[in-house]
This record gives sequence, C-alpha cells and structure tokens, in this order.
Amino acid sequence: MARERITSFDVAREAGVSQSAVSRAYTSGASISKATKDKVFAAASKLGYQPNAIARSLISRRSNMIGIVMADIINPFYPAVLDMFMRRFQERGHRVLLFMASRDQNIDDLLPQLLEYQVDGLVITSSTLSSEMADHCTKLGTPVILFNRYVPNVEASSVCCDNIDAGRSVADLFLSAGHQQLAYIAGIENTSTNQDREHGFSSRIKERRAQPVLRETGHYTYEGGYQAALRLFQQQIRPDAIFCANDIMALGAMDALRGELKLRIPDDVSIIGFDDIASAAWQGYRLTSIRPPVGRMVDATVNNLIERIENPEIPLAALLETVDLVVRDSARLPEHLGLRHTRE
Repeated sequence: MARERITSFDVAREAGVSQSAVSRAYTSGASISKATKDKVFAAASKLGYQPNAIARSLISRRSNMIGIVMADIINPFYPAVLDMFMRRFQERGHRVLLFMASRDQNIDDLLPQLLEYQVDGLVITSSTLSSEMADHCTKLGTPVILFNRYVPNVEASSVCCDNIDAGRSVADLFLSAGHQQLAYIAGIENTSTNQDREHGFSSRIKERRAQPVLRETGHYTYEGGYQAALRLFQQQIRPDAIFCANDIMALGAMDALRGELKLRIPDDVSIIGFDDIASAAWQGYRLTSIRPPVGRMVDATVNNLIERIENPEIPLAALLETVDLVVRDSARLPEHLGLRHTRE
C-alpha cells in the first residue's frame, strides 16, 4: 500500500511549532531562530517529510527557478559559463532550468515553452531575442537579462565585455608589431559579439591607414575556423596576422595553417583568439587570446536578475566589462603592449 504523505502540519505537530515556522525553515533567507529550525529539521527527519517545492511556489508565486537558454553548448566557453551560473544561482537559493536551442532555432519559438514552467527570471546566452518576445516577458513579470550580448531596443538588461575596445586593441597590437596584412575570421554574422569585435578591429585599422582587412566567416566552430583559414590563403593577397572572433575558430585556423599549408606560427602568421578557453593554453597551441572577465560578468548577471525579480521597478542595466590579453606564443607582438595583460 502507498504510504500516506507526510505534510508540513504533521511536522509542525511533532516539533511543537506552527506550520508557518515549518515553511520558514525551508525558505532561504526567512526569519527563524536556529533552535526552531533545528527542531523542525529533526521532526522532518523522524517523520520522513519531504517539502513540496511546487506547492510552496503556488503559495509564494515564486518558483525559485531561473531559466537559462543556450544555443552554442559545443563551444567550450559556454559549458564553463553554465557551471558558474549554476553555482552562483544555487548559492542564492535558486535552481536552474536549462533550455537548449539549436543554432538555426528561433528563440522566440522556444521561450513560450520555458515560460510554462513559471521561471522567476531568464538568462539568455548565445542567442538573440526579439523586442516582441522581450515585451511579452515583461508583461508576464519575468525579467530577462542577456549574457555576453545585447540587442538594441529590447526590454532586457545585458552584461557584456567591451568587444569593440578589444577589437581595436588587437589591431593596434598587430600593426605596432609590424604586421602588414591583417585578416578577421568572423563568427555568427548577426550576433553583437561578432559585430562589435569586427567593428573595433576594422575601424582601428582604417584609422591607422593600414591595408584593408581580409575576411572570412567561421561560424564560431573549429571546422569553420579551419576552412576559413584555408580560404584566406587561396587569395592573391595573404595575411600575416589573423584575429579570430573566438578561440575554437583560432585553434582550427592554427591546425589548418600548420598542417595543410606548412606555415609557421607566429613566424609566418600571427594569430589571436578570443575567450581564453582552457585548450588555448594547451602545449600544442599556446594561443594568445583575449580573456573576458567571465566571473565578474556572471556575478553581475546573477545580481542584476535577482534584484529585478525582487524589485521589478529597478531600471534596466547595460553593463560593460573590460578585458585582458593573455600572451602566449601564437603572435608576434610589440614589447610595450598597451593593454592589461598576463604572460603565460
């Protein structure tokens, strides 16, 4: 026979406290003395009580769940980001509900499914969001924050690193080191990360009256970077320095140049990536890379979202974080870098 379900009222009777005290004992941050909390937990353990999060959410109108949408989980940058998000939200008493979007999936089609779970807030990474869907979330009282990207004229906060300044800095580094023909391997065309990195890089080269930038697209994948590098060297004018919009494309480009084209890095071609993923430091690559302050960005995202959940009147925020340069062996650079950097 099925065992009768133990309720919070049973625990309250066993512990000699009110039912509201039992609820407070299981509510993160609630006002309750340690002695009362210990009595509640002892009684719950004796009776085999398991709190019902769904029932509690119906009463409080809070699910304590945060929805995270990711569309680029094969990029090593994002699993590390997801791990940080899960740790930070759990430390604040929230649970994470992860939704995966395919690269060609419209996030507006996915979000209604996620909103059915009554999440308290949404973090959107590696995807774009329409203004219409952002407005819909706002009307439902579900705050949205974009991580590592932004969308103009959208009712959502955003946390990014300064991609434009990073692109300008990479151009300065290459040109100051004496490189003559620079190239850019783009990621996904319609993302703010790609557009801003390219804009900063190309505009700075134009300001310094250098040769126009060569360009190929690698779609933020290893194979895309590999093929893009090969295409760059099929042209009449060949680059002597390449800026890749992320590290995984840079690793593909390095393998193509050294493997198929028998070029030396950095003697023949310098390469700089973006993200400073763990494999960038591997001995076989030693990739010089732009490192975004991921920890600070995750903390800012978590703090802003929880603040807006607790107080919907807080204004939207657009936070911009500075980056660092991690210097390894894949690029010939000037002695005086002019950018905050770490040598590894």
